Amino acid sequence: MEETIPPEQPGNLQDYDRAYREFNWASMEREFDWSHGGVYNVVSEALDRHCRNGRRDKVALISILADNSVNTITFGQMSELTSKFGDGLLKLGAAKGDRIFVFLDRSPELFVSILGIAKMGGIAGPLFSALGPEAVRDRILDSQAKIVITSPYLFHRIIPILRDISVVEKFIIVGKDGVDNEKAIPYEEVLASGDASFQAVAMEPEDPYIIHYTSGSTGKPKGVLLGHKAMMQQAMSCRYVVDLRDDDIYWCTADPGWVTGTSVGIFGPWYLGNTIISYQGRFDAAMWYSIMERFKVTVWFTAPTALRMLKKSGDEVVSGYDISSVRHICSAGEPLNPEVIRWGMKVLGRRIHDNWWQTETGAPCISNFKCMKIKLGSMGRPLPGVVVAIVDEHGKPLPPRKEGFLALRPGWPAMMVGIYGSKQRYRDYFHVPGWYISGDQAYMDEEGYIWFLGRADDVIKTSGERLGPFEVESALIEHPAVAESAVIGKPDELRGAIVKAFIVLKPGVAPSDKLKEEITQFVRTQLAYYAYPREIEFVASLPKTRSGKIMRRVLKAKEMGQPLGDLSTLED
Repeated sequence: MEETIPPEQPGNLQDYDRAYREFNWASMEREFDWSHGGVYNVVSEALDRHCRNGRRDKVALISILADNSVNTITFGQMSELTSKFGDGLLKLGAAKGDRIFVFLDRSPELFVSILGIAKMGGIAGPLFSALGPEAVRDRILDSQAKIVITSPYLFHRIIPILRDISVVEKFIIVGKDGVDNEKAIPYEEVLASGDASFQAVAMEPEDPYIIHYTSGSTGKPKGVLLGHKAMMQQAMSCRYVVDLRDDDIYWCTADPGWVTGTSVGIFGPWYLGNTIISYQGRFDAAMWYSIMERFKVTVWFTAPTALRMLKKSGDEVVSGYDISSVRHICSAGEPLNPEVIRWGMKVLGRRIHDNWWQTETGAPCISNFKCMKIKLGSMGRPLPGVVVAIVDEHGKPLPPRKEGFLALRPGWPAMMVGIYGSKQRYRDYFHVPGWYISGDQAYMDEEGYIWFLGRADDVIKTSGERLGPFEVESALIEHPAVAESAVIGKPDELRGAIVKAFIVLKPGVAPSDKLKEEITQFVRTQLAYYAYPREIEFVASLPKTRSGKIMRRVLKAKEMGQPLGDLSTLED
């Protein structure tokens, strides 16, 4: 029997079934100034209109730097800073449609840069500051980026590739320490050259405002382009999924180098006029809880990996902090294990709402809403206005409980508008007529809840049965000795494939053959006869992207002695 958690008091979305029946995207258009004759530009809606609607002096950004110093910037100040920076870029020679990369830690300048680029009609390319030089080179060459905004220490990291990236015309340097390079120009100089009254450039809905690079599997990462029209779905999902209200203090822990960090981390909440928090430091459980306590965070959006790390840090850590201000928690990036949801209820006293979306979808598409019961392990139900189905290879929708491809009907507002430089890679997503094929395997139950099985490449066929890794991994971390797990299908002459598990043990637990047997038996009692791991390997850590996704393909490639493919987003 499926384990459920009852609905909470309805939030901004009062009645899911009615909303899904009656919702249309035209109803969202009226909320934006562009529908009343204003400028069509994401930054005009995220910042400038708040200077006219009474929020000019409201705090837009609380920026906590690595040294724990705090900067606050109002909507009025951010509007002027982005105008000056956008105008400064134009005076520097940038033009509408140019790809301009932002390679910075989470500082106020990162936010000013991303929105200043979009304001002047450019395409912002935020890069996670932990990327290595080769990853930066690949993205610059793929996008033919004209300008890179970075800091002295990050510039010095990419010195080995400067000869390769001659396409870059200017490096805008944020920071006091100078950079000795003929292409370098101080950030403050660009800012000072711009006009604070500069108006956002009018754009078309399909014009891209941002390029996010996805993790590659065997090929190079893809540059996913999101259009200005994404604002409708990003605003709507921040209202209905993230449940933001006017007086909320909102903290999305995702880095702006990833789509979560911009779509629901910056743009979505700023369309609604919310105060957001940015933290520059590395993960530390006590620090995270202290931020929630100190700034009275009310809504928190994070990743399953972060939640598992908080759980691993010990329940006693959270007991030292008052996080009673937090009323709503969301998660995205990879499936949320039932054990973590139980922990959230027991230790945090809150439901954790899992969501499904991709860089290519631009905003949440499947969610667990406040007004719905949560089925532990499910991704939830489709966002109103988004049509989702489980289909076979011919695009035929499958009946409940039948496993197939997770597909979306094209046309939702935040859907990517292209893959930079490759029309074919873009078309590949739509190879089944009438559908966007996500690459995920899933099934839908009788109530319309969707259950993730795994990436199509990760699904294991063993003893004639299809098995998603998520189900086995969730069972494994129920064992008291297991902190993290990942499973792959290992070729087997008899069964086609067997399940092999890679397990990170909790601190203080010693690996042994006896423990392997104990874990095996533990899983056998919970899952089908074919689903338990026939091989277990204890490891110190699992390969993850810097956004926290487990890279099962790396484990499989190592196991099979095959090429590892693109590792540019690997955490270590």
